[in-house]
Amino acid sequence: MKKAIMFLAAFSLVLGGCGGTNNMKEKESEAAPKNMSSETRESPRLEQISSPKKKQQDTSKAETNHGRTKIETLGFLEPLEAKQSVKDVKEVVNDLTYVAFFSYQVNKDGTLKPIKDWAALNVVKKSNSVPMMVLTNFSEGNFSPDIAHNIFTDKKASKTLIGSVISTMKQKGYEALNIDFEHIKEEDRELYNGFLETIIPLVQKEGFKVSTALAPKTSDEQKGPWHGAHDYKRHGELADFVVLMTYEWGWSGGPPMAVAPVPQVKKVVDYAVSVIPPEKIIMGAPLYGYDWTLPYKKGNKFAKRIAPAEAHDLALKEGATVKYDNDAQAPFFNYKDDSGKEHVVWFENEQSAEAKNKLVKQYKLRGLGYWVLGEPFPENWTSLRDEFKIAQK
Repeated sequence: MKKAIMFLAAFSLVLGGCGGTNNMKEKESEAAPKNMSSETRESPRLEQISSPKKKQQDTSKAETNHGRTKIETLGFLEPLEAKQSVKDVKEVVNDLTYVAFFSYQVNKDGTLKPIKDWAALNVVKKSNSVPMMVLTNFSEGNFSPDIAHNIFTDKKASKTLIGSVISTMKQKGYEALNIDFEHIKEEDRELYNGFLETIIPLVQKEGFKVSTALAPKTSDEQKGPWHGAHDYKRHGELADFVVLMTYEWGWSGGPPMAVAPVPQVKKVVDYAVSVIPPEKIIMGAPLYGYDWTLPYKKGNKFAKRIAPAEAHDLALKEGATVKYDNDAQAPFFNYKDDSGKEHVVWFENEQSAEAKNKLVKQYKLRGLGYWVLGEPFPENWTSLRDEFKIAQK
């Protein structure tokens, strides 16, 4: 897994794992709104991103090892603090094909804002995972359409950026690049394609793999600042692979619902495989949930991000019954806080993770991409290892 520009309200990312029961009798007002399409969402990506806090083998054809499908996995890391970043990487690096460092932000002149990646990067380089540099137009709490437009139209800035990317990758030891330009002006679609047509071959020529991040679309006609400029077909032709951001239907500023409801995710994948070979598609999956105060009203205080493990512990503490929405394929529960206010929590557990694994198998996709590494979600990684063989160096 995006239309209105929102500023970041909070920067903590607490992510982990848990379990739940299967009993769907929740009142409709407290469960997920049904039939919410990707078009109805606003600007969830801004609420996910914190602020300062050997050549890889292709798996173009599914391979098996004792019946397990071979896939690639990608985990996004925000290296805000060295010690914590090292811990986050060490916990899951053996389950990842790529560790993607989010992010190198682009300045208007094509230079890059440095990040504190050295400690975690050294851990990845000593492992069998591939260190991936993530390039974004993120600036001051927003994805900036103006920065993107300037890079697309200013030849000097574009040349500076491409040179900066290649030199940084060589100097620091990155082996792959992810281009994550979002909230681009809809009319800049062809300009973005042109930029990709320039940068991707030059980076590939240096021996690096290149991927792009795509907003979740269900057709090419889907317009707006979060979707219109992302040309699925052209990205699939140019990049080694793409990463679908199939999450944030339920987001902190929106109504309560699952972060990545399977029916909505499936619609995006249905469109994606119609224009991109499935072996070039990595499907996004969330490692977090949200805790909403009820009743939900637009403009209320944003929902709190919550780790699956934290959600599990909270349900136990409050004596809440964890239920499972068989449509969304996600767990949720209700509780009252100390002040008597009603809450609903939607999160992830082993069952919801397995539902996403099933989609990867069903569509024969390249693999899974996780937003975002942080607190552990052991059930997810156990399920991943049980069901798949992870491609590494």
